[in-house]
Amino acid sequence: MAPLVDIAGLRYQYPQQAQAALDGVQLRLDGGLVAVAGPSGGGKSTLLRLLNGLVPHMHGGRISGRAVVDGRDVLRTPPRRMATSVGFVFQDAERQAVHTTVERDIAFGLENLGVPAVEMHVRVDDIMDRLRITPLRDRTMATLSGGERQRVAVAGALVLRPRLLVLDEPLSQLDSGGVDALLELCGELRSAGTAVVLSEHRLDAVLPSADSLVMVGKGRVQRPCSPALGADSLDSAPQLVRLSRAMGWSPPLLDAVTMRLPDGDAAVEAPVIPAPVSSEVVWHLDDVSTGFQDLLGGVSVCGRKGEVIVVMGDNGAGKTTLLRVLAGLIPARSGTVWRRQGRIAYLPQNPAALLHRQTVAAELDSTLRRGRHPADGAHRAFMDLLGVTAIAGCDPRDLSSGQRQRAAIAAVLCGAPEIALLDEPTRGMDGAARDGLAAAVRNLAAAGASVVVATHDSDLAASIADRVFIIADGQVRDAGSPAHALSGRQRFASQLGRLFASPGPVTVEAVAAALRARAGTACA
Repeated sequence: MAPLVDIAGLRYQYPQQAQAALDGVQLRLDGGLVAVAGPSGGGKSTLLRLLNGLVPHMHGGRISGRAVVDGRDVLRTPPRRMATSVGFVFQDAERQAVHTTVERDIAFGLENLGVPAVEMHVRVDDIMDRLRITPLRDRTMATLSGGERQRVAVAGALVLRPRLLVLDEPLSQLDSGGVDALLELCGELRSAGTAVVLSEHRLDAVLPSADSLVMVGKGRVQRPCSPALGADSLDSAPQLVRLSRAMGWSPPLLDAVTMRLPDGDAAVEAPVIPAPVSSEVVWHLDDVSTGFQDLLGGVSVCGRKGEVIVVMGDNGAGKTTLLRVLAGLIPARSGTVWRRQGRIAYLPQNPAALLHRQTVAAELDSTLRRGRHPADGAHRAFMDLLGVTAIAGCDPRDLSSGQRQRAAIAAVLCGAPEIALLDEPTRGMDGAARDGLAAAVRNLAAAGASVVVATHDSDLAASIADRVFIIADGQVRDAGSPAHALSGRQRFASQLGRLFASPGPVTVEAVAAALRARAGTACA
């Protein structure tokens, strides 16, 4: 029986690019859930777009070799025909919408295929229920959060019931409930015979469910391997794999459920050392209500000089709204918003909205000129931290999603802002870029900035936060330090944090130290 995906000797080069985006690809996939991993800009999105014919038909360029998907020659089959058997969700889900309302947007593909109205309604209802987005049915797309838009885009691809579902960074803006729902659905699709190819940097969530892992980097695609073997070779591995390395465990753990602690009991507390933070308030909200239908109501919180606050909550809870009211982009309907004089740097969820100049360097220079800051050594060190020095001369439109994200962050944060507001900054970022972002955020805080980061990435929160705010039911609650907010049975506990009762260790280094101490006590 012929494989579902059969690629041999394939080389592809984008128009006006000196290097091949894919080079010498040999890949055969028969089905199951296939995770695709690798550094930003390494060719993952190009490989995925090859599977439904967007490469080369929509992008142009030069291509050679063989690519057959579901029995169709990709190089000779237009994308509109490939779409009948290959469902596709882009990294930038907000750019995939075609209708103004959720239900119509999900039904768009069915309408184009001429599916009868009765069947169409049944299929749309079913997929909305399975992805837990039924309450969004009558909402307009403009009122959705980034994570909600991502779920709608996935629903629009799945409602077509394709033989192969291709997902490019589908978890990047999803809350924990959305991640669980999507991965559960992927498991159901696999059981029903639908193959899923999923490119993702949040591998901690994906690898325990994956059947195989495909590594992509510098245009080269490795043959599928076991998730454990592949993850252990990653430079930027998931937290559990890093912990396994630190503890000398082989093969590495992919799922904390399978982990046995030295004495079989996770209920141990680790010392919590509060980070020194200035008492000087830089901004505060007093009894503020704002947002679509007063999404936030009666909020009273503040931020201090040199402090990093991480804001967490479900999709649509109001994280973006909180950052926008702090940035002065939307008014408070009631209450008082106060900010100290100084530049406010704001990164929206979609970095493309910020990048308009011909090069990344020009974007940074523009920010520095407006802030009247020279391009000095500190500025160049900041670029190095975020990994944008090598792409400074590139047009932002030619970059991968993760590279654009880093370019936007550098363009926003350079020049010593008084307040820095980052909305889902790790979107499309590989592990090395996330580590650079964490270092850049800590440097900003050390220089006196008040930093507020909205994210679903609990590992990032564990590494940078002084305090964690939780948004739910229109209220903002100060949940305290990461040791309190991200461990034990807390709603947004990290994968490592769940190993210990709250307050407990939440980083690889702290968890490894606690495990070694416990093992020593058990042997004494």
